[in-house]
Amino acid sequence: MGTAYFGFLAFMLGASVGSFLNVVADRVPSGRPLVSPGAYCESCKTTLGVVELVPVFSYLAFRGKCRHCGTKIPGRSAVVEGITGLLFLLVLLEFGTSVEFLIFAAATALLVVITLIDLEHGLILDKMVFPTVALLLLLSPFWGLIGVDRTFFGTGGVIGSFANSVSAGAVYFALLFTVVILYPRGMGGGDVKLAAVLGLLLGFPAVLVAFWVTVVVGGVAAIYLLLARRRGRKDEIPYGPYMAVGAFVAIIAGKDISNWYAEFALGFGVAS
Repeated sequence: MGTAYFGFLAFMLGASVGSFLNVVADRVPSGRPLVSPGAYCESCKTTLGVVELVPVFSYLAFRGKCRHCGTKIPGRSAVVEGITGLLFLLVLLEFGTSVEFLIFAAATALLVVITLIDLEHGLILDKMVFPTVALLLLLSPFWGLIGVDRTFFGTGGVIGSFANSVSAGAVYFALLFTVVILYPRGMGGGDVKLAAVLGLLLGFPAVLVAFWVTVVVGGVAAIYLLLARRRGRKDEIPYGPYMAVGAFVAIIAGKDISNWYAEFALGFGVAS
């Protein structure tokens, strides 16, 4: 009963955050303010009431249409709310009701909004990346206080945690910066900056899991887009969404995947 209750709360929290992320994705790239005006119908300009702003359920109740003018509401709103709710639920199942849940739920929200903006505008905004880098640098020495192991070559505590996070950010940044130098049309500077954010967030060895998943998912998606002729060989493909997928997988299962690989490598070495 307790698990179901907290799971429902986590989903609704995520869905509510997803509703706000829709607003962020719509307004921030164009420089519009977030708070004013409030939520309104883009067609008839009517301000929406509480009953029309319940995440996911309002969309379903009004059959995806504005209650005032009947104009169809883009399905993206409900999809983002539902997906964010499910992602928050997964974070809760992994970390429980802890400080880690709050931190990684916030990180998940950032990944969602970066994905939205990159897909729709081809941008990863400095105004989102740089403050996050500063915040993670402040947080990086204290991962151990919330139970996250960030040792660095056997060094624990504040120094080990800081060194682990910073080195992971630097390595991921360097990897993507090298790709940009070798293949400038492959990705943009925003992707490189995002890599630094994800490295600081994940640390070692989870950042290696994130990078591996990103390469696999991004490669499969790129092949599909080329074969389906939705992109040409010279067209740019937003890479931020694949980095977000890799980062979320690392958040949820990075430790398990790393341990499995270590056991597999050790077993293979012994067998050899």
